[in-house]
Amino acid sequence: MNKTPLTKKGAQSLKDELEELKNVKRPRVSEAIADARAHGDLKENAEYHAAREEQGLMEARIRDIESKLGNAQVIDVSTMNANGKVIFGCTVELENIETEELITYTIVGEDEADIKNNLISYASPFAKALIGKKEGDVAEVKAPGGITEFEIIDVRYE
Repeated sequence: MNKTPLTKKGAQSLKDELEELKNVKRPRVSEAIADARAHGDLKENAEYHAAREEQGLMEARIRDIESKLGNAQVIDVSTMNANGKVIFGCTVELENIETEELITYTIVGEDEADIKNNLISYASPFAKALIGKKEGDVAEVKAPGGITEFEIIDVRYE
């Protein structure tokens, strides 16, 4: 089975969520189910059915996180010597050559990607255009609107 790359920060985030689900939310949902059972007839007990549904979703998420962590190859970019190249886990500052707009992205695993927080998947066309380049290089990114060129201003391994 292929290992899925995950940043150290992403792995820690999943571990924290798993801890919260197992030690805080699971006991709370079990208590809610017990309380709902105490109210009697379960066929027409909306609280019981809602708590059971929440339990099912929570258990599915626990299994999902455990699977992701079990198949993860955690990469700590701060310990790597990439000689200034853009690699998985690095943070790269770019300048759009046409608009002179500056943007910073961190290249992460697919499960960590969150464009709102400037986290892009290593498998995305944007990241693929950047990987292997160095500070001062120009990356051509193919987008639906055409090709956009970005100059790599800075590469950091945080």
